[in-house]
Amino acid sequence: MKDLTKEQQAEVERQISLYQNGVVDVIPTTELRDKVARSIQTGKPLKIKLGLDPTAPDVHLGHTVVLNKLKQFQENGHIIQLIIGDFTGKIGDPTGKSTVRKQLTDEEVKVNARTYFEQFGKVLDMKKVELYYNSAWLTPLNLEDVINLSASITVARLIERNDFSNRMAAGKPISLHEFFYPLMQGYDSVQLESDVELGGTDQHFNVLMGRHLQEHYGKEKQVVILLPLLEGLDGVDKMSKSKHNYIGIDEPANDMFGKTMSLPDELIVKYFNLVTNLPLEKKETIANTLGDGTLHPRDAKVKLARTIVATYHGEDAADAAVQHFETVFQKGAMPDDIPVVEWKGEPSIGIIDLLVELGMQRSKSEARRMIKNGGIRIDGEKVLDTELGVTLRDGMIVQVGKRKFVKVEM
Repeated sequence: MKDLTKEQQAEVERQISLYQNGVVDVIPTTELRDKVARSIQTGKPLKIKLGLDPTAPDVHLGHTVVLNKLKQFQENGHIIQLIIGDFTGKIGDPTGKSTVRKQLTDEEVKVNARTYFEQFGKVLDMKKVELYYNSAWLTPLNLEDVINLSASITVARLIERNDFSNRMAAGKPISLHEFFYPLMQGYDSVQLESDVELGGTDQHFNVLMGRHLQEHYGKEKQVVILLPLLEGLDGVDKMSKSKHNYIGIDEPANDMFGKTMSLPDELIVKYFNLVTNLPLEKKETIANTLGDGTLHPRDAKVKLARTIVATYHGEDAADAAVQHFETVFQKGAMPDDIPVVEWKGEPSIGIIDLLVELGMQRSKSEARRMIKNGGIRIDGEKVLDTELGVTLRDGMIVQVGKRKFVKVEM
């Protein structure tokens, strides 16, 4: 940082501290510091890349870990490059897969991409985001270009990927086109001359490929920032809709608040760091006061839940969610705003069918599990019999878990 003023040096360190918070690794930190220093000195923003294959458009808090890091760069004036893999998405990222990925159609890619744009706008200022589709530069490549691209890396290096080596060891097939996925993702960085690329730890191989290919093509190498995978509400597995341990960013405010309050205490600091945009100083204060016992975990979770709800629903909704939680779960009262469902079917029905018909459970197997776990109440009485026959009556209140209520209107 030679020739920087004291103020510029202080700004470099402020940004570096911010970007390093909550990450697993920066490869390498010295280059990130040099890039930030040059950007501050010249006034030229850095180009920060995130590549997306739009295969699962429903965004939950696990996805926002990388989005929040992008927002930090964006708020410091840097350029966000979102690359929609409309070309690579047809191949499918083999990361974590034991079989060949299903290839997406053009229409599936477009539909998923539109959903991403809408949901990402809840975190990023999309007006200041540069949006790209990598078909723009990958489709025109001819066979000679592809051969030259493939000549930049050895087969031995490619099969270092755990996904490929594990499949080979298990005798499972690997299609040739899958080897091209990390090459094409890396080629995106060559085309856009990205300065920094973000990705989860499961993207380690792919994002480093961009750095490798930039060097191969005589470009300045990008810095790689690897972010942790966020554990879900069970505190064990990666947040995932298939694991039913997620908080969706489109969920109702009360559900979002209640789910956050069920988070294991040991994940409070991690969630503050990764899924909120509180100033770094406040995050450090929360971590320190939790550590020394001056901040109770329950109070910390209330603050965390309120912060998350305010981010996606606004301050008024956050205040209402706090009041709702205190009324329903701390005082044991029913909420005032229970949704009413008009029942037009037969008055007698099995409990499992009732839960599905009311839309309170997505499937009979899910309803059965919830009953066995003691999560179903009718008019405040716990239901433990999966074969229970229910005679519906006007005003009956059906409760699922701690957050879902329905009043039956005959």
